Amino acid sequence: MTRLTFPLLALLAFAGTAQAQNLLIRHATVHTAGARGTLKDADVLVQGGVIRAVGPGLLAPPGVSVIDAAGKRLTPGLFGGLGDIGLEEVSAEESTVDGALTLAGEGQPQMRPEFDVTLAYNPNSILIPVARLDGLTFTAIAANSGGSLIAGQGGIVRLDGDSLPLPGRRLLFTSIGSRADSLSGKSRAAQYMILDQAIREARGLTPYGSPNALLTPAGREALAKYLVGGRTVITVDRASDIRQVLAFSRRQGLRPVIVGGAESWQATRELKAANATVFIDALENLPASFDQLGARLDTAALLEKAGVKVAFYRNDDASPNARKIRQAAGNAVANGLSWEAGLAGLTRVPAEALGVGDQVGRIDVGLVGDLVLWDGDPLEVTSLPLQVWMAGKAMPMTSRQTELRDRYLPAPGALPRAYSR
Repeated sequence: MTRLTFPLLALLAFAGTAQAQNLLIRHATVHTAGARGTLKDADVLVQGGVIRAVGPGLLAPPGVSVIDAAGKRLTPGLFGGLGDIGLEEVSAEESTVDGALTLAGEGQPQMRPEFDVTLAYNPNSILIPVARLDGLTFTAIAANSGGSLIAGQGGIVRLDGDSLPLPGRRLLFTSIGSRADSLSGKSRAAQYMILDQAIREARGLTPYGSPNALLTPAGREALAKYLVGGRTVITVDRASDIRQVLAFSRRQGLRPVIVGGAESWQATRELKAANATVFIDALENLPASFDQLGARLDTAALLEKAGVKVAFYRNDDASPNARKIRQAAGNAVANGLSWEAGLAGLTRVPAEALGVGDQVGRIDVGLVGDLVLWDGDPLEVTSLPLQVWMAGKAMPMTSRQTELRDRYLPAPGALPRAYSR
């Protein structure tokens, strides 16, 4: 915030008043992340929390707060990845972790499609303001059951510190490849056999009470919903596995979203034909397993060149360090991805892939007014948000981290810092 001019600072402070959901931002470089591309010296009007107009020279309706962006960049709120924000506070403290399923007395990963982590989401998590300070306004919370073939369900949340997961926007999380659980004997062929059986059960082709049944009755009902158009998030890296996943999904009527995709650049033809989106960690260029021998820094650029949609996520420390997703996108641009695709991979593409593109991910009329004003290039890690608005309301630009910084790093005085209060 130290880089704001005084007039802009005063206007941003005013934006946090009772008129917060009615907002007009003038003279911005508007990166719409949509069909209109980048608009120079444009305005964005938000009323009732919804974007009502985008273009030059908009008139300010009565009672609307007006902010002069002075040419600075304005983007949609960014995607926070596929992680545990709101489900986890401290990963090393089990009592604060709600995203994983481990049933008492059972050591094997469970295949429980009915496991829905959105029920545990905490909108008051201290990690939400931390993520929001870097421009992140929506994220996918993911189920994790220790590498099970079917980990469970997650969903999409807006990081306004208030909203619960968007109703009806559920995602089924699965894994294929070397991360598979011991139910398959660590055989890829067995993974498809087991998944095929689970789908047959969900379709009612296996009697209840069968001694070899894999799913509970609730699990069958949950999985059945994804066989009629639901989105299935599949973690898979090896090129041959990606091709098999796409073929299997086509046979079973699934809508696959590929996550990981270390070798996805070798399967671009199949990915494009399936109209699939690939979520990649663009910082991964070394093989962490034999499934990732083809990992490379220009994977995103190769996918874009082939016409495959690219989005971003981070594979480590997803909750406390979700902000690193901007670094991943910037790294992809540094290695050949177009800047526009880099921004889209943090906004429009993940929103559309995960079923919320009609609400967030673009600066367009009718979408929620989740906006970020930047002091520089949003794909450059040294740039920071000047202000984040959610549904037109100015979000506090503070977090537990900034509060601790301000408390324990006072101006130098006569006594050591430990004596300052």
